[in-house]
Amino acid sequence: MAKTKTQMKIFTIADYKEEEKWLENQHSNGWKLIKINLPFFYTFEKVQPEKVIYQLDFKEKEATDDYIKMYEDYGWQHLGYYLGWNYFRKYESAATSESDKEIFSDTESKIEMIEQVFKTRMLPVLTIFVAVMLPNFCGLDKLDFSPSEIVFTIIYLVVFALYIWGIIHCGIKLTKMKKELEK
Repeated sequence: MAKTKTQMKIFTIADYKEEEKWLENQHSNGWKLIKINLPFFYTFEKVQPEKVIYQLDFKEKEATDDYIKMYEDYGWQHLGYYLGWNYFRKYESAATSESDKEIFSDTESKIEMIEQVFKTRMLPVLTIFVAVMLPNFCGLDKLDFSPSEIVFTIIYLVVFALYIWGIIHCGIKLTKMKKELEK
């Protein structure tokens, strides 16, 4: 049986390019991605180090056979689907040109994917934030601050801060990526 390892690594929805590079680096160090488990947990199998290109494509629903076949026709191996992301891999030696190293054939497709991520991931997060988090934050002044309420308030403020950071980080990064592509 092949040697495997599971590694935790956190990427936001806007960090998919960094995730691709990290997976490529893992493979060049002899660890091939075989499965994505719970959020942020990747399972790798020990292999000979190779130069491999990893690409991610966002789709709301699990990939259809036609969708997978289209990419396979261009030499991409579909590794799986997780939380909206389809993971693909291609050996660098199979890429005969720079365009072969990308799963997207044009800039419009890249922009469309970024817009899809924004609509299906960022807008729901913003809606939850406005509908649930913000009103509860405004109600913190009504607490009598017993020990249990202090603990709850600290936890709530940490979650609130993480939510704000995530929204700002992802929003700015996705907007910047889209603007760079539109140039």
